[in-house]
Parts: sequence; C-alpha cells; structure tokens
Amino acid sequence: MNSFQEFLSTAASYIWWPVLFLILGGGLFFLFYSGFIQYRYFFHAVRILAGKDEDKNAPGQISAYKALSTALASTVGMGNLSGVAAAIALGGPGALFWMWMTSLVGMSTNFFTSTLASLYRGKDSTGEVQGGPMYVIREGLGKKWKPMATLFCVCCMIGALPIFSANQLTQALVDIGLPLAGVHETFVAIGGVTLSVQKLVIGIVVAVLVSVVIIGGIQRIGTWAGSMVPLMIVLHFISVVVILVVHADVVPYYFKLIFTDAFAAEHFHGNPFLGGVLGGLIMLGVRRATFSNEAGIGTAPMAMGASKSTAPVREGLLSMLSPVIDTIISCSLTAMAILTTGVWKTTGASGITLTSMAYREAMPYGGEVVLLVCASVFAISALFSYSYYGRKALAFMIGENKSQWYDYFYIFTIVVGAVVSLDIVLNMIDIAFALMAVPTMLSAFALAPAVKKEAAKYFGALHGKK
Repeated sequence: MNSFQEFLSTAASYIWWPVLFLILGGGLFFLFYSGFIQYRYFFHAVRILAGKDEDKNAPGQISAYKALSTALASTVGMGNLSGVAAAIALGGPGALFWMWMTSLVGMSTNFFTSTLASLYRGKDSTGEVQGGPMYVIREGLGKKWKPMATLFCVCCMIGALPIFSANQLTQALVDIGLPLAGVHETFVAIGGVTLSVQKLVIGIVVAVLVSVVIIGGIQRIGTWAGSMVPLMIVLHFISVVVILVVHADVVPYYFKLIFTDAFAAEHFHGNPFLGGVLGGLIMLGVRRATFSNEAGIGTAPMAMGASKSTAPVREGLLSMLSPVIDTIISCSLTAMAILTTGVWKTTGASGITLTSMAYREAMPYGGEVVLLVCASVFAISALFSYSYYGRKALAFMIGENKSQWYDYFYIFTIVVGAVVSLDIVLNMIDIAFALMAVPTMLSAFALAPAVKKEAAKYFGALHGKK
C-alpha cells in the first residue's frame, strides 16, 4: 500500500508541473485579455446572483441560482474544512497566500469557461440542452476534437468520485461522533487488508442516503443544493468567528504571517519544485486551491451550462463568484481557525482531524459538535453535486439512457472512500483534476475571442440601457 501511495504522489507531482503553468498562465491571460471584466463588474455579478432580470422561460434545466449552488455545493465542501488543513499542515501559513492568488486568477478562468459552456451548449441523446467543456469542444471546435472531449469525460468520471468527501466525513464521524457516543473504533482483517468496522458501516449508511437524492437528477440536486449551500456557509462563518474572537489577540500576527511566510516558506516541508522550497509551496497552494474551487477544471461550467439563460455572459459572471466564496472567504475562515489556535504546529495531524483539533481547542464544550454538523452538511452537499458531473460525462459518451450506471458505481465508491487512506484519495483526485484542466483550458484559449465578442455585446447593451 505504501508503494502505491508513493507512486500516486510522484505521478501527481509530475503531472501538475505543466498544469500549474497552464492554470496560472491561462488565468492571467484571460484576466488581461478580458480587460479585468470580472473585477469591474463584480457587483453586477452579485446583482445577477440576487435574481435580478432573470428570464424564467430561457432554455435550460435549472435557475442560475440553483446552478451556482450546485457548483458551490461541490467546491464549498470538505475541501474547505480538510483540504485547506492539509495545505497548512504541509506548507504552513504561506500556503494560504498562494491559494488566494490562484483564486483571484481563477475568477477570470471561470468567467471564460462558464461563458463558453452557455454559449456552446449542445443536446444530449434525449434532446435536453446541456453544457460543459465536452460540449464546448464538440460544438465550438468541431468533431475532430472529440478525443479531447472524451479525455475530459473519462477524467471527470474519476475526479467526480465521492471518495474524498466520503473519506473526510467518515473520519469526522469517527474522530468526533464515536467518542461522544462512547463507541470505540474496531478493526477487522479482510483479505489481508485491515478495515475499520465503524467506517465501513458509516460508508454504507451514507451511500444509501445519497442514493435517494442523486437518482432524482439535476432538478432534485439543484433544489437540495439551493437549500443547503446558504446554510452551510452561514454555519461555518459563525463558528469560525467564535474561534477568532476567542483568539483575537493573535489574529493580526497570523494574518501578517500568511504574507511573510508565502515568500520565506519557512514552514514548508514538502517536496521542492523547480529546485526550491518556494516553488514547492507555490505548487502546494495552486493544487489545494484548484482542488477546492476547481477553477479551470471544468466542473463549474458543467453546472452553469444547465442553467436557464439566453445571455452566456451572465453565467460567466455568476461562475466567477465561486472562487471568491469558496477560497477567499470559506477556506480563509478555516485556515485562520487552524492558525490562531496553534494546532497546525502539531506533527502528524492533517485534514479534518487537524480542523477538529482547532474547534476542540477554541470551544472545549460543543466545538467538535459544531464542526461535525458543518462537516456533515459540507460533505453531503458535495456528494450530491459531484454525482451529476460524473453522470453527465458518461452520458456524453454513451447516451443519457445508459448513464444511470454511473450512479450505481458512484454510490459504491462512497463505501470505498470511507475506508481508504486520505493520501491515496487526495493524489487520485489531484491527477484526475490535472488531466481535466488540459482540455478545459485549451478549448477556452481557442474560443476566447468568442467570449470577448459576446462580452462586448452584453456590456454594450447593458450600458445602452443605462
């Protein structure tokens, strides 16, 4: 098992070398090429999110709000509680700075990729309007580029698997829920592999619960996400504010340390990149931010492409809010809780375990229960939305009528994710996400002029009305 973990870790590092430059370089290109649209029209995007001027009769399956909620349900998930914790455990406070930088650049990437997803929508085998990088490639670049669309779909089916959310939800229940219930974790050997009985049972129960929702399709997923996303963001915000109030005296120090350590890399103890620890820290920040907000990966365009709209630029503007809500706000809250409580200096702790230590330290009575509720809501919402991405990818390749087989495989892997190692899970998802970024970004480069033209038309009309 250790050799397999090492292989995945090495493979992920090598694959992410070129992808790092693709995502960051591509995001900077979109940023300057668009003339900083995502910053200049940020508040206009907020107005759209509030439901202003929405066309309920436009083609699509769900409202723009539900589409963004579906996208956020996957991004504002366990990555915000455990992914950022893993980044700090390995890279220290400076890792958060590079997550911020990646997210600010990712706003422009999301604007372009999600605008394209709405601009170049196609129809599935049932005639339903769909969007996403695979449809952008087919409709915008032509059938000769179909192998690139297929690559995206295959990697998407792996990257969308619920193994990370299932793994960290189960770990949270074992770390927090079992002790509260007075239950001790027990193990059993199956085929030479030692498994936790409690994790296996939790995985089976979660799989059954998730199956009730995801088999209902995007409409049911969008409805659940629209209800759960605001709840989980507010609950997370309130709980971290309490922690920061308790440790208010050290908040300025750690906020400053995020910036200074970003270039000193004194707390980074991972593998160097481009010959230095600073390069390794930047690589870590990019990978964890991309894992969390998924800018440039192609998942957000899949959700936004299903929204009801006749103005593709509106979907791009909405989608660009996702990295802000996910990383700039939500991940930063978790990171500050971990930093100010000092638990990040504890050796051997990572993921949701490290976050739970922060809650326990700041709120000895009830803190872990609050985290358990947050983790449960975050994980379940992500489990709902990711199933849609994987099934949509399979439907593109073999038809909608056969895509339900992905749901069954998806539900099965919830159980698998509950019992496997966190390191294996993170590296598998990292590799899949890196490969998904290649067709997503390349197609966005090729069709960027179409986005710029559509943006000029949209904002020209907007100012004309004023």
